[in-house]
Amino acid sequence: MTIAGGLAVYFVIWWTVLFAVLPFGVRSQAEAGEVTDGTEPGAPVLPGLLKKALITSVIAGVVFALVWYIWAKFDL
Repeated sequence: MTIAGGLAVYFVIWWTVLFAVLPFGVRSQAEAGEVTDGTEPGAPVLPGLLKKALITSVIAGVVFALVWYIWAKFDL
């Protein structure tokens, strides 16, 4: 796997994992009882995007390491 290929694979894995991690721990404004006028009641109160980006990076790194190992082991 080339460096460019590895970065491309990591990028795809990272985005896929991000979409899986985004809904975890999100409370809507309606659930919290703090609906701001002019906003959607289903909007998150505190999305925690930095924390989710860090969690996504760690999980994507583990998945990428597994993909790289399989790629190298079977010489794909």
